[in-house]
Amino acid sequence: MNFQQPDAKVAKVSQKSQKEQPEIEGDCSHAIIGAAVEVQRVLGTGLLESAYAAALAIELAERGLHFQREVAVSGKYKGFDIGVQYRADFIVEGTVIVEVKAAEGVADAHRAQLLSYLRLSGMKVGLLLNFHVFPVTKGIHRLVNKL
Repeated sequence: MNFQQPDAKVAKVSQKSQKEQPEIEGDCSHAIIGAAVEVQRVLGTGLLESAYAAALAIELAERGLHFQREVAVSGKYKGFDIGVQYRADFIVEGTVIVEVKAAEGVADAHRAQLLSYLRLSGMKVGLLLNFHVFPVTKGIHRLVNKL
Protein backbone atom coordinates (compact mmCIF):
# COMPACT_ATOMS: atom_id res chain seq x y z
CA MET A 1 0.00 0.00 0.00
CA ASN A 2 1.36 3.39 -0.96
CA PHE A 3 0.13 6.05 1.47
CA GLN A 4 0.93 9.56 0.31
CA GLN A 5 1.37 12.41 2.76
CA PRO A 6 0.39 15.84 1.54
CA ASP A 7 3.39 17.61 0.12
CA ALA A 8 3.62 21.10 1.56
CA LYS A 9 6.43 21.99 -0.83
CA VAL A 10 4.00 21.56 -3.73
CA ALA A 11 1.63 23.86 -1.86
CA LYS A 12 3.86 26.84 -2.54
CA VAL A 13 1.03 28.16 -4.73
CA SER A 14 0.70 30.69 -1.92
CA GLN A 15 3.93 32.27 -3.15
CA LYS A 16 2.34 33.28 -6.45
CA SER A 17 0.46 36.49 -6.95
CA GLN A 18 -3.33 36.34 -7.01
CA LYS A 19 -3.28 37.03 -10.77
CA GLU A 20 -1.05 34.02 -11.48
CA GLN A 21 -3.27 31.60 -9.58
CA PRO A 22 -6.07 29.65 -11.24
CA GLU A 23 -9.61 31.00 -11.17
CA ILE A 24 -11.92 28.88 -9.05
CA GLU A 25 -15.68 29.23 -9.08
CA GLY A 26 -16.99 30.68 -5.82
CA ASP A 27 -13.54 31.70 -4.60
CA CYS A 28 -13.95 34.63 -2.25
CA SER A 29 -10.29 34.74 -1.16
CA HIS A 30 -9.89 38.39 -2.09
CA ALA A 31 -12.76 39.45 0.19
CA ILE A 32 -11.47 37.28 3.06
CA ILE A 33 -7.99 38.77 2.71
CA GLY A 34 -9.50 42.25 2.80
CA ALA A 35 -11.27 41.34 6.03
CA ALA A 36 -8.01 40.01 7.51
CA VAL A 37 -6.20 43.24 6.60
CA GLU A 38 -8.88 45.27 8.37
CA VAL A 39 -8.71 43.05 11.47
CA GLN A 40 -4.95 43.52 11.75
CA ARG A 41 -5.24 47.25 11.04
CA VAL A 42 -7.54 47.60 14.06
CA LEU A 43 -6.02 45.02 16.44
CA GLY A 44 -2.34 45.04 15.45
CA THR A 45 -0.12 42.04 16.21
CA GLY A 46 0.64 40.11 19.38
CA LEU A 47 -2.79 38.77 20.35
CA LEU A 48 -4.00 35.18 20.61
CA GLU A 49 -5.57 33.35 17.66
CA SER A 50 -8.94 33.44 19.41
CA ALA A 51 -8.98 37.27 19.38
CA TYR A 52 -8.23 37.40 15.66
CA ALA A 53 -10.81 34.69 14.91
CA ALA A 54 -13.52 36.57 16.84
CA ALA A 55 -12.68 39.84 15.07
CA LEU A 56 -12.52 38.10 11.68
CA ALA A 57 -16.02 36.71 12.24
CA ILE A 58 -17.31 40.23 12.84
CA GLU A 59 -15.50 41.56 9.77
CA LEU A 60 -16.75 38.76 7.50
CA ALA A 61 -20.31 39.37 8.68
CA GLU A 62 -19.98 43.12 8.08
CA ARG A 63 -18.88 42.37 4.53
CA GLY A 64 -21.93 40.16 3.94
CA LEU A 65 -19.94 36.94 3.62
CA HIS A 66 -21.70 33.78 4.81
CA PHE A 67 -19.52 31.63 7.04
CA GLN A 68 -19.48 28.95 9.68
CA ARG A 69 -17.00 28.73 12.57
CA GLU A 70 -15.43 25.67 14.14
CA VAL A 71 -16.98 23.38 11.54
CA ALA A 72 -16.57 19.66 12.25
CA VAL A 73 -15.37 17.83 9.13
CA SER A 74 -15.61 14.06 8.99
CA GLY A 75 -13.37 11.77 7.01
CA LYS A 76 -13.50 8.39 5.34
CA TYR A 77 -10.96 5.62 5.07
CA LYS A 78 -11.49 3.06 2.30
CA GLY A 79 -15.14 4.04 2.17
CA PHE A 80 -15.66 3.78 5.92
CA ASP A 81 -16.61 6.78 8.03
CA ILE A 82 -13.85 7.49 10.56
CA GLY A 83 -15.61 10.37 12.28
CA VAL A 84 -14.65 13.97 12.85
CA GLN A 85 -11.07 14.54 11.74
CA TYR A 86 -10.74 18.25 12.45
CA ARG A 87 -12.62 21.48 13.04
CA ALA A 88 -12.14 24.15 10.42
CA ASP A 89 -11.72 27.62 11.95
CA PHE A 90 -13.97 29.02 9.21
CA ILE A 91 -15.69 27.84 6.07
CA VAL A 92 -16.61 30.92 4.05
CA GLU A 93 -19.35 30.91 1.41
CA GLY A 94 -19.21 27.11 1.52
CA THR A 95 -16.11 27.17 -0.69
CA VAL A 96 -13.04 28.36 1.24
CA ILE A 97 -11.49 26.88 4.38
CA VAL A 98 -9.80 29.52 6.53
CA GLU A 99 -7.30 28.62 9.24
CA VAL A 100 -6.26 31.38 11.63
CA LYS A 101 -2.78 31.46 13.16
CA ALA A 102 -0.88 33.87 15.39
CA ALA A 103 2.58 32.32 15.25
CA GLU A 104 6.19 33.32 14.56
CA GLY A 105 6.02 31.55 11.23
CA VAL A 106 4.00 29.08 9.21
CA ALA A 107 5.69 25.70 8.90
CA ASP A 108 5.40 23.24 6.04
CA ALA A 109 3.37 21.13 8.49
CA HIS A 110 0.69 23.86 8.67
CA ARG A 111 0.40 23.93 4.88
CA ALA A 112 0.31 20.12 4.71
CA GLN A 113 -2.40 20.11 7.35
CA LEU A 114 -4.52 22.57 5.38
CA LEU A 115 -4.07 20.48 2.22
CA SER A 116 -5.34 17.46 4.17
CA TYR A 117 -8.34 19.50 5.31
CA LEU A 118 -9.07 20.45 1.71
CA ARG A 119 -8.85 16.83 0.58
CA LEU A 120 -11.12 15.56 3.37
CA SER A 121 -13.71 18.29 2.81
CA GLY A 122 -13.60 18.15 -0.99
CA MET A 123 -13.06 21.91 -1.15
CA LYS A 124 -10.60 23.50 -3.56
CA VAL A 125 -9.31 26.62 -1.77
CA GLY A 126 -7.79 27.16 1.64
CA LEU A 127 -6.35 30.26 3.29
CA LEU A 128 -3.86 30.17 6.12
CA LEU A 129 -3.92 33.60 7.81
CA ASN A 130 -1.04 34.36 10.17
CA PHE A 131 -1.85 37.53 12.10
CA HIS A 132 1.53 37.58 13.84
CA VAL A 133 3.20 38.75 10.62
CA PHE A 134 3.05 42.44 9.74
CA PRO A 135 1.57 43.28 7.36
CA VAL A 136 -0.79 40.31 7.47
CA THR A 137 -0.66 40.02 3.67
CA LYS A 138 2.88 38.63 4.06
CA GLY A 139 1.50 35.95 6.38
CA ILE A 140 -1.23 34.70 4.05
CA HIS A 141 -0.87 31.37 2.28
CA ARG A 142 -3.49 30.45 -0.34
CA LEU A 143 -3.54 26.75 -1.10
CA VAL A 144 -5.39 25.05 -3.94
CA ASN A 145 -6.37 21.39 -3.96
CA LYS A 146 -6.32 19.17 -7.08
CA LEU A 147 -6.31 21.64 -9.93
